[in-house]
Amino acid sequence: MTSLSSPGPDLRTGAADLLPPRSQRGVVGWMRENLFSNWLNTAITLLLAYFLVRWISGFVDWAFVNAIWSVPGNNTTACREARGIGACWALINEKHRFILFGTYTYEEQWRPLIACALFIALYVVSAMKRFWNKWLMAIWAVGLVAIGVLMWGGVFGLTHVSQERWGGLPITLILSTFGIVGAFPLAILLALGRRSTGMPAIKALCVVFIELIRGVPLISILFMASVMFPLFLPDGLNIDKLLRAQVAIILFAAAYLAEVIRGGLQAIPKGQGEAADALGLSYWNKTLFIILPQALRIVIPPMVNTFIGMFKDTSLVLIIGIYDILNAAKTSIIEPAWQGFGVEAYIAVATLYFFFCFAMSKYSQKLEVDLNRGMRR
Repeated sequence: MTSLSSPGPDLRTGAADLLPPRSQRGVVGWMRENLFSNWLNTAITLLLAYFLVRWISGFVDWAFVNAIWSVPGNNTTACREARGIGACWALINEKHRFILFGTYTYEEQWRPLIACALFIALYVVSAMKRFWNKWLMAIWAVGLVAIGVLMWGGVFGLTHVSQERWGGLPITLILSTFGIVGAFPLAILLALGRRSTGMPAIKALCVVFIELIRGVPLISILFMASVMFPLFLPDGLNIDKLLRAQVAIILFAAAYLAEVIRGGLQAIPKGQGEAADALGLSYWNKTLFIILPQALRIVIPPMVNTFIGMFKDTSLVLIIGIYDILNAAKTSIIEPAWQGFGVEAYIAVATLYFFFCFAMSKYSQKLEVDLNRGMRR
């Protein structure tokens, strides 16, 4: 009889023998299971791999190997001879300052460059949790004042540059940043107003506003802000078109964000509100500290999706004569010497759009994981 005190068999012995074969683990195992599991999957994988390799090799040849990187002056003969064979990145080399900064005074274009860097720095600081305190608003206030001083000038020895000369990337960042900052609190109020049960007049106004704005395209709102709105102003009073475009974008984005936030509010169990009422919390304390944080955490993906859409929709301000980075790229190829090279300009601008949109997407995924970590079981 085996003694109870004697050690039993070591369960770790032979543990390596219990692992699946190397051909079924790691990247090789994943490929065998998902790409080469049967003859049909294998055929489809090989066919797609063939076309992918052909496309990548062709793109590399066009974009890098056979590309024209510079030309003397506006002599685009080399680019036209290489059309269809190599890209004409000489367009970007020649027109990059116009694409980025529009008609801003050439000698002063270091100012919008620093302004764009400040915007990016503010985004990075806002994404860091260590700055989620009362100082964040002060940092934004100082940063926006510095951006305004750089863009307008007229102080500290800087030459004044009117808003009509602004264009390119600063316009895109200004419209999208102030659009998000202005639309977010307005959307929260609209969502709360639409769910209100004790204030029917407020609820009706919120419903009418949301449905009216969501029922028309952004172009029509921009057109009304540019053409119709000035007709109702007193004689001698004129509001800058950039400000009118900014207000139109804020109202448009707020209507869409309000519905996203309302969906998050409806997803919160009623027990959360009832528990807050039992603790004697007021409506605003209950909403701000109990209901709203949970609702916003739920709707991070659709909310960021709205932000990304708004960032790209700033290109529609062309209708009122404002040239953001996309419209500046379109204008850069109007010159006869550079006509026909729009693909290169659009690829360059698309790369910038992708950089900002991909950064927002990845950060939202990280934020969603961090905020929902306590909800996992």
